[in-house]
Amino acid sequence: MGAGALGCLFGYLIKKAGYDVFFVARGNQLKALKNGLKVSGLIEDFVKVNVTDRPKDADLTFVTVKAYDTETAAMQLAKVKCGIVCSLQNGIGNEEILMRYLKSVVGGVTTYASNLIKYGHIEYAGEGVTYVGDLSGDITEDVLTVVEVLRDSKINAEAVTDIRKRIWLKAVINSAINPITAICRVRNGKVVEIPELWKIAERIAREGEEVMRALEFDVEDVASAVREVAMRTKDNRSSMLQDIERGKRTEIDFINGAIVKVAEELGIDTPFNRLMYWLVKGVERLELA
Repeated sequence: MGAGALGCLFGYLIKKAGYDVFFVARGNQLKALKNGLKVSGLIEDFVKVNVTDRPKDADLTFVTVKAYDTETAAMQLAKVKCGIVCSLQNGIGNEEILMRYLKSVVGGVTTYASNLIKYGHIEYAGEGVTYVGDLSGDITEDVLTVVEVLRDSKINAEAVTDIRKRIWLKAVINSAINPITAICRVRNGKVVEIPELWKIAERIAREGEEVMRALEFDVEDVASAVREVAMRTKDNRSSMLQDIERGKRTEIDFINGAIVKVAEELGIDTPFNRLMYWLVKGVERLELA
């Protein structure tokens, strides 16, 4: 559900394992996928795919839409028998939105990297790990089923009891990398390589770490995690940068915006996150005008 860069990568890998897969897309991506999906990068391939503009009955549905489309996707999925629903999205709060409309929802965090080269053509840019967990902290049958399908598809997957923490940690890491890359129009590595940018990223990370600790997540030295991710993906263009370059809305509301909102509820001041939020919203207005 949401056959963009990541959705197409996971759909492709699961399809190649022999499962029946439907890609749910819209607009130019829908038109392009009707002709097939081209994969470059770590794998070079071209496959014909089943593509549709609306969800189908399924045993398992992966949600990979942009965070601002989660509620719309949830309402559409509620009209079919969508089975187990696993979110593999960026940002905070997606699972909670899905759970308002759907029964069997589990959370997911992935470090697999995929870029949209053009409509109908993705780059498999990096192999990673996908963590799946129930927001209750239990290792449920639904979680084990999702992990089994992923592993069958040669996707590194692990069932975890701390998926809430992992979702938050990824969001905090993204909050320190994505807006800087989007505003400055640079690849991830520049956030560390340029001292002035790193000072900003470090402050953003410290604010996120403070919020996570207030939420009683066991975390330490989030800035080091930001540095490690930025350098490991140093040649990548963040999804937020790609959105800005394409003149599209970003997920800033569900990353820095969500951190600021929760921080305010906890009585914590997060001035650097707030500044990044305002700046990206300003850039969005300029690009979308």
